[in-house]
Amino acid sequence: MPRIPRMILKNGEGIYHVMSRTALEGFVLWDVEKDYLFGLIKRFSGIFFTEVFGYCIMSNHFHLMVKMKLSDEYSDAEVKRRIGLYNSDKYKIVTDGEVSGFRNKLSSLSEFIREIKQRFSRFYNKRHERVGYFWGDRFKSVIVENGDTLINLLAYIDLNPLRAGLVDRPEEYRWCSIGYHVQTGNRDGLLSTDFGLVGYDKMSERERFADYREFLYETGAIETEKGRSIDGEIVEKERAVKYELSDVDKFRRKTRYFTDSGIIGTKAFVSRYYDQFKDYFNTKKAKKPRKISEGAEIYSLKNLIK
Repeated sequence: MPRIPRMILKNGEGIYHVMSRTALEGFVLWDVEKDYLFGLIKRFSGIFFTEVFGYCIMSNHFHLMVKMKLSDEYSDAEVKRRIGLYNSDKYKIVTDGEVSGFRNKLSSLSEFIREIKQRFSRFYNKRHERVGYFWGDRFKSVIVENGDTLINLLAYIDLNPLRAGLVDRPEEYRWCSIGYHVQTGNRDGLLSTDFGLVGYDKMSERERFADYREFLYETGAIETEKGRSIDGEIVEKERAVKYELSDVDKFRRKTRYFTDSGIIGTKAFVSRYYDQFKDYFNTKKAKKPRKISEGAEIYSLKNLIK
């Protein structure tokens, strides 16, 4: 029996909630695997014509909320730049014919997810010395309306780890969009907060994020049969500070750098000792000290969330 065609919007932008599960039994995605999968999502979201709103990588499946954008919004020069990122060869001469072909590829949801899933499968099989399928059935995708529907679905995605009992607060989970916002300050502007809600166009990024975080906590406090809820005392504390994160809170969320970083200290200290270990880092970004404290001058050398 032929498969039912996937519902993909034509001749216009579309927002999709994507979900895919592994074909393996049990919980098979651990820290290294989750980091690698997130790295692929981040890399290809910068190559394809996308706008990412949120994600969550669990131990046997992942969620992704993404907008596929119109290809004619991008110049030929920009398409060529993205082809270079895709091929990892900035010296390759790109023909006009390749530009036309890549325009179709880079605006395709199916191609975007296929790149992520296939590359992850190869990584996982090599790492675990196995062969065969890693992912289960083809990924599921739901067309999402902007605005209230989007923010409700995004909260559902970000609350997955809390509902599963893995954390007490949504942002404590490392591999989800709320965690990325809080732990990295939305590094490189990866995640969009343009949810299409009334009044959001007049808000700053900080105000939008605070508004979403309030919605997330209030939604997470509602008791459900499908998992844990946010403890009432935690919610009351957040209400008292109007869901604003202080510099101390932001710093506390980054404490894993104290155990996971390659080198940590002042910028001068990190730079000085980098030379001894420069062969450990294979990207220019990984070689640059990153400030991890809002107050003290503390830097880290090693991108923990790429």
